[in-house]
Amino acid sequence: MTRTRQAFAQADAADFLQALPDPVLLIGPDGDAELNAAAQALLGPPGHASTWTALFSPAAAPQLHAAVDAAGRGEQSQLRLSLPSRTLPALVTVTPAGAGGALLHLRLPEETPEVAQSLLDDLGLGVVVQDRETRILDANAAALEILGLSLDELTGRTSVDPRWQTLTAEGEPFRPEDRPVMRALQTGEAQRDVLYRVFNPDRGDCRWLNVTALPRWTAGQAQPDQVLSVLRDVTERHRLLQRLQDSEARFRTLVQATSQMVWTAAPDGEFRAPQPNWQAFTGQTEQEYAHQGWLDAIHPEDRAGTLAAWTAAVAQAGMYTTLHRIRRADGAYVPMQARAVPVCHADGSVREWIGTHTDVSAVQAAEAQLRASNASLEQRVAKRTREMAEATRFSSLLLNAAGEGIFGLTLQGRAAFANPAAARSLGYGVERLIGADLHDLIHHHHESGEPHPKHECPIYLTLRDGETRRVEADTFWHADGRAIPVSYVVTPTRDHAGQITGAVTMFRDVTERRRAEEQLEHTLRELRRSNQDLSRFASIASHDLQEPLRTIGNYADLLSRRYQGQLDDRADRYLAFLREAVTRMQSLIQDLLHFSRLGRDDQPHETVTLDALMEQVQSNVRASLESTGGRLTWETPHAVLGRPSLLLQLLTNLVSNALKFHQEGQPPVVTVRSEGTGRTVHVTVRDNGIGISSEYHERIFDIFQRLHGRAEYEGNGIGLAIGRKIAEYHGGTLRVESSSGQGSTFHLTLPAAPESPAPTPRETA
Repeated sequence: MTRTRQAFAQADAADFLQALPDPVLLIGPDGDAELNAAAQALLGPPGHASTWTALFSPAAAPQLHAAVDAAGRGEQSQLRLSLPSRTLPALVTVTPAGAGGALLHLRLPEETPEVAQSLLDDLGLGVVVQDRETRILDANAAALEILGLSLDELTGRTSVDPRWQTLTAEGEPFRPEDRPVMRALQTGEAQRDVLYRVFNPDRGDCRWLNVTALPRWTAGQAQPDQVLSVLRDVTERHRLLQRLQDSEARFRTLVQATSQMVWTAAPDGEFRAPQPNWQAFTGQTEQEYAHQGWLDAIHPEDRAGTLAAWTAAVAQAGMYTTLHRIRRADGAYVPMQARAVPVCHADGSVREWIGTHTDVSAVQAAEAQLRASNASLEQRVAKRTREMAEATRFSSLLLNAAGEGIFGLTLQGRAAFANPAAARSLGYGVERLIGADLHDLIHHHHESGEPHPKHECPIYLTLRDGETRRVEADTFWHADGRAIPVSYVVTPTRDHAGQITGAVTMFRDVTERRRAEEQLEHTLRELRRSNQDLSRFASIASHDLQEPLRTIGNYADLLSRRYQGQLDDRADRYLAFLREAVTRMQSLIQDLLHFSRLGRDDQPHETVTLDALMEQVQSNVRASLESTGGRLTWETPHAVLGRPSLLLQLLTNLVSNALKFHQEGQPPVVTVRSEGTGRTVHVTVRDNGIGISSEYHERIFDIFQRLHGRAEYEGNGIGLAIGRKIAEYHGGTLRVESSSGQGSTFHLTLPAAPESPAPTPRETA
């Protein structure tokens, strides 16, 4: 083992450094390097290179050697270095490691905020964040460089701080209320490209700044609570502009020597003689172009616009530019670009005008061709831009409007984004969540209080293996320390090459659902107990009720047999009524007992073919078919899962009712059909009977409900109630579709068996 490896192994923080997710290198005094796992994954093992500096780009070697030497002297330094496998430079912090060694820590700009900050710094754009009182909260490196202050010096300063010496572009003191930050806060509108100067007394210089202030809102706030200012140092550009203005007079001679038609004019806009270029091109003499005679060389259609533009430029002492056609000496009109600028004295008054005319015939032809060739491209770009803007807007609206909490994670487990619902559920602001290690913040313990290691966390497992995971019961922790029962789905995100870049987690607070489940379980326990009590009561009641009924019935039979015909007719009728009442009461008790016991056994369901059931139904109702002259047909090729005896009772009851409630003088016709709909079989029982009014469609399924007297139609009014209970016991439904006098159709759904035989239509009369 080398001395470096020994030093690394004996270091107090060696195990910690090996476990760090960021790349770390330990450089020994002899120049050997020890890399932790993250560094080897990024740079490769040190044995693959002649020296450890070869793991970086060749240009970085001198900087690295200098930083390591400085660390040997006890100094710390930071470098931005390009890595062979990375697009953006890494931030390398070099610190002393004892015994003349150095510790290199690499910070990779993988997170979106870091990438943006790095780009802004590289572009030289300063970014400053200020609160509602204009206090500075944060600033990037470029802003610190532009303002010449450290972050500690800037933090807490306001826009009205007297230490700022701010001037307008004209050199006047910049009033605080007119500064872009204050205007953005007051109006809620972006203030763009505001130019002013800031004097730094520490550096003793004055900088020209171009500032754009962008207000930012917190969701639900009417006024902005932050301002994001983008600073651009334009000092050099202004200095260059000043130099250009100072040297304008020196370039006059050069302009006149060009191949363009160059001319001069007096401060009041009158042509000065001589104008050799103008005279040679147009053929006008000095007398002809004097005063406003030069307008005669302009095309008649262009004269009014030319004169108006020239008059306005002279009046405002501003730049003159226009397009018009000038008559050449041979009589042809040539399209030309006219430009003129005023040359001013030190006091700002115009000394003279210098102008040029440039033949733009070729330029106009090229521009026309370019416009024609780019028309379709511009349309496609505009369309694509609109589509992308709409997609971005929709994604933002969808994320903000989602009721579930949603947050995105980097590969390191830090939050890249979080929607408002996530912030509300967890009790943190969105700003607090972004950038935080979410496992340490909200997922650190189980509900029991037992620690929850990261390597067991389903979210971190997805970050490692890229598998989508759904967790129905877990615990997040609220900002106030209470546990939140949640269910969530974690899905990996990948780049165009298919590599895992992070994960998105969508979660839901299931506190109310858990309470509802507990209440439902309690209710089910009470219901099962109640059903058991009801079953025992029904059994006891039926036995206790039937025993005296049997006694009454037996004695009624004895009286009828012994005294039949010996008493008057009224007594015979009373005995018949008594026997009929006993029979009906026994039937009611049996139906009630059957109704109460229905569905409370644990017998397994089996495959039942509907055709076989209908054969038995036909046998059961044969007497009714013969007595009414009715006809029963069925087309039921499907098979269902259920109890054959119960299903036979249900279908027999439906067909028997259809035969019973037929219209006077019209033979009943009953048709039974089945249709398969995925996992369900839909059975219809249709008749041509008396029908049922819509207000009774639900009432007929209530126990002991009759729509007709027993003198018209016999029965106890419990058959359809039992039928619906049988359907529900099988996980199906039973309903009616009917109108008075138009027949009825009963719709029955049952669970389908795995396979169904081929159709076999049947008919019987």
